Amino acid sequence: MKLAVFDFDSTLMDGETIDFFARELGLEKEVAEITDLAMNGKLDFFESLITRVELLKGLDHNKVIEIGKNLPLMPGALEIVPALQAKGYKVICFSGGFRVGTSPAKEVLGLDADFSNVLHHKDGVLTGLVGGDMMFDYSKGDMIQRLQNILSVTRADTLVVGDGANDRSMFEHADTRIAFCAKEILKKEANIIIDTKDLTQILNHIK
Repeated sequence: MKLAVFDFDSTLMDGETIDFFARELGLEKEVAEITDLAMNGKLDFFESLITRVELLKGLDHNKVIEIGKNLPLMPGALEIVPALQAKGYKVICFSGGFRVGTSPAKEVLGLDADFSNVLHHKDGVLTGLVGGDMMFDYSKGDMIQRLQNILSVTRADTLVVGDGANDRSMFEHADTRIAFCAKEILKKEANIIIDTKDLTQILNHIK
């Protein structure tokens, strides 16, 4: 068995989930600026996540669900997942974003599992609070080691794909490290760089 772990925002999905939510409140520019700083490693990921989610307070939860179900997939996403599964990979998504986006994508793409954060809501609106599996800079590295242990997969049989600073921790535990349309901070940690928005290009680099 082999393991392939993908980031979600700007990797499996074409954009940042939280920016789509912020647009509903007219706060897209403000939130996007914080996201960009975090993805470039200039802000602590946990602090940036808390700050951005606080800005979503009051957003209608049903609207959030609707947006989450209709996020645009990255070109090649529908093809790459079954292609990797046919090669013996378990294909999993780690996201510093939100389950309201990753869970619908899991069903559409046929992912084996998704790990992400949960937006707290009460009385039909977001409270501005968040919790979950992927809150910290180190979270993806922590989770990939757990999965490798459970599945008995070595780092030699592990492939990771991401675009931002919070993907670095999982890159430490994989021999195949793909920076996909990525920030410079992650490209430095990669041994494969793909700068075209087409996930099927991954197949050119693996057996």
